[in-house]
Amino acid sequence: MGTRRIADILKNGQPDESLTIQGWVRTKRELKGFTFVEVNDGSSLANLQVVLNSDLPNYEEVLKQINTGTSIEIEGILVASQGKGQRIELKASSVTVYGEADPETYPLQKKRHSFEFLRTIAHLRARTNTIGAVVRVRNACAMAIHKFFQDRGFLWIHSPIITASDCEGAGELFTVTSLDLKNVLKTDKGEVDYTQDFFGKPAYLTVSGQLQAEVMAMAFQNVYTFGPTFRAENSNTSRHLAEFWMVEPEMAFCDIEGDRNLAEEFLKYIFKYVLDTCPEDIEFFNKWVDKTVLKTADNIINNEFERITYTEAVALLEKADKKFEFPVEWGVDLQSEHERYLAEELFKKPVIVTHYPKKIKAFYMRLNDDDKTVAAMDVLVPKVGEIIGGSQREERLDVLEKRIQELNLDAEALWWYLDLRRYGTVPHAGFGLGFERVIQFMTGMGNIRDVIPFPRTPLNADF
Repeated sequence: MGTRRIADILKNGQPDESLTIQGWVRTKRELKGFTFVEVNDGSSLANLQVVLNSDLPNYEEVLKQINTGTSIEIEGILVASQGKGQRIELKASSVTVYGEADPETYPLQKKRHSFEFLRTIAHLRARTNTIGAVVRVRNACAMAIHKFFQDRGFLWIHSPIITASDCEGAGELFTVTSLDLKNVLKTDKGEVDYTQDFFGKPAYLTVSGQLQAEVMAMAFQNVYTFGPTFRAENSNTSRHLAEFWMVEPEMAFCDIEGDRNLAEEFLKYIFKYVLDTCPEDIEFFNKWVDKTVLKTADNIINNEFERITYTEAVALLEKADKKFEFPVEWGVDLQSEHERYLAEELFKKPVIVTHYPKKIKAFYMRLNDDDKTVAAMDVLVPKVGEIIGGSQREERLDVLEKRIQELNLDAEALWWYLDLRRYGTVPHAGFGLGFERVIQFMTGMGNIRDVIPFPRTPLNADF
């Protein structure tokens, strides 16, 4: 009699099979002579109904111990269910209680709890239907990402979490130090003496693995990073986290066209994989969280993405019969409202915008022949706006050096990055996808703090 996961039992279990389950009690319903107990083990949204008959050894004692949240092991035989809503149920022959849960203090009783409340008990919220479904979708999406790239011969690169460079020039960095903050050593000029620090110079938590991915692409052609990144941005919004995961592929011998083709193929693949792997969870989100979840997935999977340039986008926005909060003119960055208008209202499907003004994009993006725009691309989707940002990288040493100079960046700190252009440079391109943003988009969850198990936000580093 082997231990089986509930997802497998609900799908494949047959009457008269003897088996053991382990999990946590969701509900208990006492009737005359028997009790129904719903058990969940995290493997599926659905619970397995267990019937405890009063002739069970220690029935009365077990009944007192079993409450919502109790951890339990049950041996028994599967039987065809008489009730509606389930095909089979488990008739218990023995029950072992591992850990009780006091009904007076256990915070997850059988009622709807707000997501705000659940964030205060992040150590227990994974036992709820919604967060359980989020975690399974998140897992499936991570598997889809690895499978997509591995099947195409990409190597997974582990980029460093501690870095001395600020890839985006964002300036919103967490400092990593071993200095005693109560007694910081200063130089003669009154500045922090970083020569006394662990790395001998300022170090930070990474904002992106892209520059390191470029290094590896110069040896292995196609690589991707997938790991945590950090922004010390004081944003208390439903779309920002201080610690989040990023997926960043980098392809040698690739231009902006190959980059945007891969981005479209990638988004379609991960959505289809998650729909195929977690249909029950996606149906749950569609029913209880956002009634357009299935429609959104269909819009991604079954549409050819629209392709326009930034200049065309600005012209379309200027002609739009809509008042925007932020005015549009050539040279300013597109705001979320502009991106959503293009994807939601104008084209009603994903849009890839390319060739942005160089002044609003990062130093490493390839300069176009017009000397005004760079080979950048953003993938815009309905309800979110930008979900992927990428570019062809500047592979010409002289042009890159000029850009670094123009932007007053430290060329010495980027000596190794410039070396890649000195020794065997090639056209190359890549993009970045915020993993939590895509989970939010897939599930329809309103707040990004509810799609990562342990959110890190301003003034919040609990659990």
